[in-house]
Amino acid sequence: MTEPKSTTAPVRDRALDLLKWLAMLSMVMDHLRYVGWHANWLYVPGRLAFPWFCLAIAVNVVRSGRRDAEPSIRWKYLAWLAVFSVLAELPYRIYMAGEVTTLNVLPTLTLGLLAAQGALSRSWPARMLGIAALGVGVAFGPELMFGAYGVLLPLAFVLVLRTSLWLAIVPGIVCLLSNEWPKIIDGMTWGDPISIGALAACLLAPLLGLAMLRSRPAFSVWPMRRWAYLIYPVHFLLLFGLRALLAG
Repeated sequence: MTEPKSTTAPVRDRALDLLKWLAMLSMVMDHLRYVGWHANWLYVPGRLAFPWFCLAIAVNVVRSGRRDAEPSIRWKYLAWLAVFSVLAELPYRIYMAGEVTTLNVLPTLTLGLLAAQGALSRSWPARMLGIAALGVGVAFGPELMFGAYGVLLPLAFVLVLRTSLWLAIVPGIVCLLSNEWPKIIDGMTWGDPISIGALAACLLAPLLGLAMLRSRPAFSVWPMRRWAYLIYPVHFLLLFGLRALLAG
């Protein structure tokens, strides 16, 4: 006889879902700067989005490593990121037409996932893919949003999750380097409040995200499943429509 399969659904991590929703919110706030409002201050909370997405990736990679005897490449995860990297590019370029200098953020996250998986895996194919992802990040850094340091950020979070929270300054520094740090530092030296806020946001984002993951939200959080990938391309189109409405 076979043992009956458990009908108990896996328990969702509400703290992780909350982190993802807040990352989405900060991303939308950042992109609202291009609607036409004078809201440059939104650049500061916008610095939280990318590191929190990278932290969510690192959490999933580390948990997969703990669950599986031999962590394998998460092909479905990579496939979803790759597909929406392509689907999001046109809406991204439509909305950010005057600002586009790189690809959208999803290729950076895809390479970051490969690098993080390669660091934890003992299989050579996964390791080689991780090394290749880092190589692509370095070679094509100017074409990637957040550059080579953005590819490294999920790996930096894996280091913290696997060792000690005291190393949270490492992803903070990597986060700063992945942003326009020369402009941020230059603006900070002459007292620009937005630059000072951006510097603080980059350095503190990892600590805030890690603290959030250790919390126990007393309220329910809507689970963020695969449908949430649609939010990225769709929000560009909605903001483009809002800008057209305001301009008209």
